[in-house]
Amino acid sequence: MTTKTPEDFASAVETLRAALRAEVTDLAEIGAVTLPRVKLSTRAPVEPVAGPAQAKTPPAPTSAGPGPGAAPPGRLQILQQETLGECTRCKLHRGRTHIVFGVGNPDADLVFVGEGPGADEDRQGIPFVGRAGQLLTKMIKAMGQSRDDVYICNVVKCRPPNNRDPEPDEVEACEPFLKAQLEILKPRVIVGMGRYACQTLLQDRTPISRMRGRWHTYEGVDFMPTFHPAYLLRSPEKKREAWADLQLVMKRLAAPSGPPD
Repeated sequence: MTTKTPEDFASAVETLRAALRAEVTDLAEIGAVTLPRVKLSTRAPVEPVAGPAQAKTPPAPTSAGPGPGAAPPGRLQILQQETLGECTRCKLHRGRTHIVFGVGNPDADLVFVGEGPGADEDRQGIPFVGRAGQLLTKMIKAMGQSRDDVYICNVVKCRPPNNRDPEPDEVEACEPFLKAQLEILKPRVIVGMGRYACQTLLQDRTPISRMRGRWHTYEGVDFMPTFHPAYLLRSPEKKREAWADLQLVMKRLAAPSGPPD
């Protein structure tokens, strides 16, 4: 067994300090209440006994179809690959790199819906992976969940040029697929992110500043409007309001199912 030196323990403590600082910074960045500062002892702890190495989980298969003995494709996969396919139903397909369908847990209780993919999302084919996506990931983490626990998608699946608002004909072409996604997912709560997504889904022209913080209903599902993470990056003073919205969502998810307040 390798003997640990004081320098090894000091390094481990500093690593833990850095991790805690990063956690507090993340909480502060989304407007959540920060944690009290904790003074860590630098005394060497009892040396842990080495345990058996854990086997790594094999990566999920990436093939489009199931192999011999594999489970059949799920309804979301069928919707994406067979129904939506290489969609050319509106003009947005002309400038896209990838269709950005959605990502996350197909059994999620919580779904986040934005307006449309940006440049990073178009390049990778995954929703919310740019700076706004990094902030959303921190918001989800502060709720006690991860991106793997929830589902994330957009109103339109292709990037509008220069990140403009989707146009009515583009929404009309794409909305059936969003409705189908949400029908398959059957979440308990939908969080609409930003003016456009919320006004489009709720068919309500109320400004997002007045819409947020109050429960609404979309197709029978509890719906909480809040600010888009990209807006929060431009207006950090609004992060506390967005965090208050997410706290209402956390409370709703923790409670038995019932009608919106």
